[in-house]
Amino acid sequence: MKNYLEQSREFFSKDLYATKSSGVVIDEVRPGYARCSMKITDNHHNAGGFVMGGAIFTLADFTFAVASNCDNPLTVSLSSTINFISPAQTPLLTAEASAVKDGRNICFYRVEVKDVSGKLIACVEACGYR
Repeated sequence: MKNYLEQSREFFSKDLYATKSSGVVIDEVRPGYARCSMKITDNHHNAGGFVMGGAIFTLADFTFAVASNCDNPLTVSLSSTINFISPAQTPLLTAEASAVKDGRNICFYRVEVKDVSGKLIACVEACGYR
């Protein structure tokens, strides 16, 4: 049985913006699914004191990348749409990416970003190309 978590952590350790600058951690991964988390620090806040939309999108986009690249040829993003639902007010955010369609050349994923209470913070729809 493949150790998808270990393989993904090794491969994505090269994504320094998500892993080092933003602090995103891969928590779980299997074909068609990934869960990642990000501890919120002062560096993630915008001038208004809220978690910056770009930080939330980074978490979601990285989670999509982990899920769509698990056990597949290299997958790159074709397009992504994010809808911000609620402000993030907890010290940890979690994103879960699930395949809606996982084809040979094109994939489509839904990513939900939630806070520690399970409140929905943002939804992302991402399309990828292999």
